[in-house]
Amino acid sequence: MLDLFPDSAAIDGSRLSLGGLDAEALADKHGTPLVVLCEDTVRATARALREAVGDGRVFFGTKALPNVALLRLLREEGIGADVASAGELAFARAAGLEGADLVVHGNNKDAALLAGAAAVGAPVVLDAPDEAQLAADAGVGQVLVRVTLGVDADTHEAIRTGHHGSKFGLPPDQARAIVAEALDLGLEAMGVHVHVGSQLEDFDAQAETIVRLASFVAGCRDELGWVAQVADLGGGFGIRHHPADRAPDAAELAHAAARTARLGFVEEGLPQPEIWLEPGRSVVGRAGVTLYRVGSVKRLPGRTWVAVDGGMSDNPRPQLYGARYTALSAARASEAVDEVVSVAGMHCESGDVLIDDVALPSPRRGDLLAVPATGAYTMAMASNYNGVPRPAMVLVRDGDVRVIRARETVEDLLRQER
Repeated sequence: MLDLFPDSAAIDGSRLSLGGLDAEALADKHGTPLVVLCEDTVRATARALREAVGDGRVFFGTKALPNVALLRLLREEGIGADVASAGELAFARAAGLEGADLVVHGNNKDAALLAGAAAVGAPVVLDAPDEAQLAADAGVGQVLVRVTLGVDADTHEAIRTGHHGSKFGLPPDQARAIVAEALDLGLEAMGVHVHVGSQLEDFDAQAETIVRLASFVAGCRDELGWVAQVADLGGGFGIRHHPADRAPDAAELAHAAARTARLGFVEEGLPQPEIWLEPGRSVVGRAGVTLYRVGSVKRLPGRTWVAVDGGMSDNPRPQLYGARYTALSAARASEAVDEVVSVAGMHCESGDVLIDDVALPSPRRGDLLAVPATGAYTMAMASNYNGVPRPAMVLVRDGDVRVIRARETVEDLLRQER
């Protein structure tokens, strides 16, 4: 199971440590639930992805974990940011990212987002039939066009994005028309963008999409005399959340995507494009561990419920996508696992179940559970359901810890009330 944890995770006796720090000590000092992010894992993954694209660019999919300290760390590693709202743009700017270090997305961009993109000189990915005009009116200079090429990725239907009828992007005929309009408006049409889905476990769907993308660009050359300089291949690389999951190495997928695009363009008689990638989950997913404190333990006929002090308010993925997780008893890690239990959240929903079945040392009130692979789409999707404040997040490395998101309080929630 330790393979699911960050690079710095270790078991000393029976106790889990992260970034050289005892998990129990972290929980005692910073409270629970607590998201612990391993800096070494983030940096190592960022460097591997950058190396995989050669002279291309990597932009972090900010939606996976919008956090200023994280974005600043990634900027140090030469990673930009893919943002999809005025809020995410503000996070990126607070981290010192501007202009060419940003890519602005969204299937329904408002005036504030387009104006913000123009103000910092960031390229915008056009995603709707009228967005070329809207971007020009806002003063945007550089654009890409998102094309949907009809490839169904083998992933949960809620996170497929490249299929026919997707709310994202434009089918080829409409995409070609918006390229022409962008050129007529004097916008610098830099290139094209595709994304087939998230939590991809293999390269098949992305490979097919890239081949179709090269063909689409060749059609634009023949009909419009325009050739894309940039091929933005999106992200979506999967990670393992559970011991039974399979997921190829993200850097290997990134390398394969870049190589396939370069070869595909050459085979269509096109110059090799600059490759852009937008990984999110694969950058931070395995770097994150959530620590929960066990409360009630109910041993019922046929099932034992272990309730923790968080749940669907800090990780809604099991409810949204049927995501599977596992857990480790952080201070009893070397004890025999002698009971299979279900880990429930504290919320007023029967469906608030973090883990259906996990083998643990017979749980008791006060135990600390560590749930790995929670760096992506947990804090990003956290809510205040049941009036529960969102967790704190800390960054750990070589025995040092830094709070990078303060724990919310009930007073914080009341401050918004009128």
